[in-house]
Amino acid sequence: MFRSFFVYLSQADWAKHTIMKWNFAWRAARRFVAGEKLEDGIEAVRNLNALNINATLDQLGEHTETITDAERATQGILEMLEAIQAAQVRANVSIKLTQIGLKLDQQLCTENVHRILGLAKKYNNFVRIDMEDASCVDDTLRIFYDMRVTKGYDNVGLVIQAYLYRTMDDLAKLLEIPARIRLCKGAYKESEDVAFPRKKDVNENYDRASKLLLDAALKAGAPVLSADKRIPPIPAIATHDENRIAFAKDYSKQIGLPKDAMEFQMLYGIRRELQIKLAAEGYPVRVYVPFGSEWYAYNMRRLAERPANLWFFISNFFKK
Repeated sequence: MFRSFFVYLSQADWAKHTIMKWNFAWRAARRFVAGEKLEDGIEAVRNLNALNINATLDQLGEHTETITDAERATQGILEMLEAIQAAQVRANVSIKLTQIGLKLDQQLCTENVHRILGLAKKYNNFVRIDMEDASCVDDTLRIFYDMRVTKGYDNVGLVIQAYLYRTMDDLAKLLEIPARIRLCKGAYKESEDVAFPRKKDVNENYDRASKLLLDAALKAGAPVLSADKRIPPIPAIATHDENRIAFAKDYSKQIGLPKDAMEFQMLYGIRRELQIKLAAEGYPVRVYVPFGSEWYAYNMRRLAERPANLWFFISNFFKK
């Protein structure tokens, strides 16, 4: 109930227009968002790099409503790649297809992804396509296969969500490439027709998917994190759940997969001590660093994940 309410708020325009006017809401969001400007994101990445943690930079925003907004968002992503190259920080980028036109004009969206991947390729950098709600999955997969297989971009990866019933089938096909996959649990409100409603089932599916990813990495010769830390290995285990992390660590040891042939990923502002601990153990760790003025939906999904995040949000109400 708690999670469903905040996921609902993340998608409600009336709530967005109200809450974004509250100064305390932005103060609370700053825990999970590096800032409103690209420079804020780059500075956050520098600070993470100093802790031996890599990053993926994300320009916040999704479901743009006009072609002009989609073009502006695409230009912003290109500027992210330029800024990473200029600053020489250890980061790649993550993108959402609805931000660059998926729901407006799929041909335009495809062309925008092509532009982004082309610049990333020039700089030997990597782009991860985020997975959004269930209505976007088929189109996101189609564009990913077009870029990765048809156009031959080997610097593109994808996110797969463990709470969807279809995940194992999708993952098996993607690993035939093999694709570089970030495995997460899933953060959108979905019906029981398409997603596991129980946390226990999601966790079990997550572990099954982790095993499939780790096996695929070993079968592919265990490609490791690139020397410049931008190109990730095949499996990215994206979770703050220590049981899921322990499962991946134990299974990778069991099959003999080297530590640098997998990556743990977490979110900015959450479990920093765990990020540092894993990095100290020799595992590549990458933190998802969002920035931008469109922080509302992202922040609501973070509040949905853990009650402790809500109390942090509320506590900012009482600060001047």
